[in-house]
Amino acid sequence: MYAIVDIETTGGHASANGITEVAICIHDGIQVTHRYETLINPGRDIPVYIRALTGISNEMVQDAPPFKQVAHEIYQLLHDKIFVAHNVNFDYSFLRYHLAASGYDLNCNKLCTVRLGRKIIPGLPSYSLGKLCHSLGINNESRHRAGGDASATAELFGLLLSRDANKHILSALKKNSKEQNLPPHLNKTIIEKLPLMPGVYYFHDQKGKVIYVGKAVNIKKRVCSHFSGNNPNLQRQEFLRNIHHISHQECGTELMALALEAIEIKRLWPKYNRSLKRFEHTFGLYTYEDQRGYLRLAVDKHRKYSDSVHSCRSLLEGYSLLNQLIEEFELCPKLCFIQKNNEPCTGNYKEQCACTGQMDVHIYNQKVQYAISSLKEQLPTFALRDKGRNYDEQSCILIENGRFYGMGYITNDFDADNFDALKAHLSPYPDNGYIRNMVLSHAERYPAKKVEFGMVLA
Repeated sequence: MYAIVDIETTGGHASANGITEVAICIHDGIQVTHRYETLINPGRDIPVYIRALTGISNEMVQDAPPFKQVAHEIYQLLHDKIFVAHNVNFDYSFLRYHLAASGYDLNCNKLCTVRLGRKIIPGLPSYSLGKLCHSLGINNESRHRAGGDASATAELFGLLLSRDANKHILSALKKNSKEQNLPPHLNKTIIEKLPLMPGVYYFHDQKGKVIYVGKAVNIKKRVCSHFSGNNPNLQRQEFLRNIHHISHQECGTELMALALEAIEIKRLWPKYNRSLKRFEHTFGLYTYEDQRGYLRLAVDKHRKYSDSVHSCRSLLEGYSLLNQLIEEFELCPKLCFIQKNNEPCTGNYKEQCACTGQMDVHIYNQKVQYAISSLKEQLPTFALRDKGRNYDEQSCILIENGRFYGMGYITNDFDADNFDALKAHLSPYPDNGYIRNMVLSHAERYPAKKVEFGMVLA
């Protein structure tokens, strides 16, 4: 038995919106045997654009039952049936969410008449309910009302049943089939062709624009996880409505995938990505000249349009480094903002220090320059070699003078000890603190993967 469902709501996702109308047609595979329809008081205002679309006003639902009052009856109609709807995940997510809030756990097999329509009757100009019904000669005098749309969907479903020579409906209902969890506009063959290896994947909208970028250790498994379950939140519901295509880039390792994901999010700025969009390196060691001509060192938050002399992964790391420079090069703790009180300078020169103006500017500034030079000499230049996308290649990420240069793939017999040849073989990318820190941390954990080079002159 099939329960063919249509609902009207106050908005696009279940967790923040109510249901205003429910219609259910019970179908035995031949005909509709029972119809159920009711208005529902959503307990909130119906937005004006929803009122204009459906014709359901606040006054119409004022005396209608709240969902909890009809939840038992709706559950009894649905729980042992195959749940059918046009764009099934929308209707199912709403009813499952509100039934759960009323104490009922709905868990049905699902069929989507959008997906089935594309398979059983291919080549039509549109598979929206209104245009699909118009193409097939199905009459619907109550468009955007639950009763009218449910009846039209029931007639459409009967037509699909009669034309399903290749048994697409039976295939979709098989226990191991996950097809009904997929977005309605996404072809199943796209999922089937995804590889089981690390990489980056892209969700595209109807116009081909990238709306989400993600990384994965297993691309196919990770992509499918986006469509599993019945999460009612806004992002998942918009995914299901807007994803029309998926593309991908394979990577040799998870680290390469993480780096490429960060690069692509910065490049494409996809609509649904939240993390990494605003990430910038947190702290840096900066230098500037004060009014008296003394060079000063300071740990500060990352400045977008100013280069630091050294990058720090944390404020603590920055201050620890600065204290080391003060001790090694006899710098003034006051001019480095380590000593911030009005007490006498605690540095080696006491009252003869630069902070009192007693030390020659040139002499003090030379100490600062030596400190900066020592930092630059410590900046690492190395490549990380690891697994490639196949047995004939290796992945390679290059850090040059402490900054992320780029990455790519080399053959197994490539001479990675030749810095200039290696650099020319890799794709350069903008320096990225997030990637840099990941690579440095990875190199600390797996030193055997490093190919080290001496300091490279700019």
